[in-house]
Amino acid sequence: MARLWEAVAVDTDILPPRYRGPQLIGRGGMGEIYRATDSTLGRAVAIKILADQYAEDESVRARFTREALAAARLSGEPNIVTIYDVGEHNQRPYIVMAYLGGGSLDDGLQREGAQPVERVLGWLEQAARGLDAAHEEGVVHRDVKPGNLMLDSEGNVHVADFGIASAAGMDSLTMTGTVLGTTGYLSPEQAQGDHATPASDRYALAVVAFELLTGRRPFQADSPTAEASAHVHAAIPSVCDRQSALPCELDPVFRKAMAKDPAERYASSAEFVAALRAAMSDAAGSTRELPAAAPMPSAPTRPVARPEEVVRRSASRRSTRGPWAPLVALLVLGVAAGALAAYFLTRGNGSSRSVTTVLRTVTKASGQTTTVQQPVTTTPAAPSASGTSGQALNDQGYAKMRAGDFTGALPLLQQAVEQLQGVGYPYEAWANYNLGYTLLQLGRCGEAIPSLQRAQQLEPKRKEPRQALKRAEKCP
Repeated sequence: MARLWEAVAVDTDILPPRYRGPQLIGRGGMGEIYRATDSTLGRAVAIKILADQYAEDESVRARFTREALAAARLSGEPNIVTIYDVGEHNQRPYIVMAYLGGGSLDDGLQREGAQPVERVLGWLEQAARGLDAAHEEGVVHRDVKPGNLMLDSEGNVHVADFGIASAAGMDSLTMTGTVLGTTGYLSPEQAQGDHATPASDRYALAVVAFELLTGRRPFQADSPTAEASAHVHAAIPSVCDRQSALPCELDPVFRKAMAKDPAERYASSAEFVAALRAAMSDAAGSTRELPAAAPMPSAPTRPVARPEEVVRRSASRRSTRGPWAPLVALLVLGVAAGALAAYFLTRGNGSSRSVTTVLRTVTKASGQTTTVQQPVTTTPAAPSASGTSGQALNDQGYAKMRAGDFTGALPLLQQAVEQLQGVGYPYEAWANYNLGYTLLQLGRCGEAIPSLQRAQQLEPKRKEPRQALKRAEKCP
């Protein structure tokens, strides 16, 4: 289906009288797409009409209608555009479909280029459900591309135009010719003139995935013939080149999904998308295999609440511990811990540190309170080393985390988060999680919360940011 156009009112007799107020919303090599109102049922519909050059051929008209009726069997399946009616008016076949109103994935590519990873994976999962359902019914799409993946008003994907390319004889280069923009998604077997199979649809879905993630087709070329030839002969390019923030763990998935031999591809579209998710999880090693969480730091080294909050809380509590010996020991340990923290924070590259004196209120067994001063050392993010990327800084910080050196990891991760701000999933999510986790381990729970919230926002399906955020929010 062509890219969505601004609706244009037309005065035409090419539709049955039942469909009123037609507005031209798109045009492609196959024909025109109109939005109209079904006066019988009172709902908006999209109507595709076969182009004149194909409608003149009686055999093409018959195939078009036959394929449309076959696709209509899929109505009601998840993530497939519902077909309401198939017919012919004034010797031009038409298909009446649900009007979704959200445009196509091609619209988003044209406006924005590459899409966020999590959004792409969600779209692909929905498209995969539609394609797998069709294949189980023996229906092959033959023309999977962003323009045929339509969005409803809630942003969900629905597959459209099953079998229509085949009906017009346009599913290979050896037949009536090539449609510009479609050759970029042709499987090798289609490019060589062989019949399309479910494996061909899965190949095309992988090409769509590549384009949604990178903003370009894998074999994009100025010449449609050159692009089609590359599908047959060229090696699958990597997604993790200099212009991409995507992990190289995705490359083996695309090599299998776009294998030249259909038998070597994934057995279903759902399996392909699951492999993409698994590869992203493998690439998220920077957040997945953290060392066991250390016990929360003792009270003297935790972030200190505002003095008025401490006083209010201590007035409502009474300690049940023995009088002074444990308290003195605790204060001594706190001073020692502070000294050790100051040593580790100030050693190394000589970056400036600041020491802030805060107040802590301590409650004795008798219920009396006393206030002590406590120095807290803060570490500003050091300037990034020349040429060090945010990804590299995150990896360096993670290496220190795994070694248990959270103090050393902190400035690296602060810089990583700063450099990766706005990049989105996955690297911004991982760096924010690593920073939040590190701050949590250092007892700086309040500072950890914004980073963990950002990580959870970017990666809502991962449990680690959510669990760490709960810990941070429960800190005293």
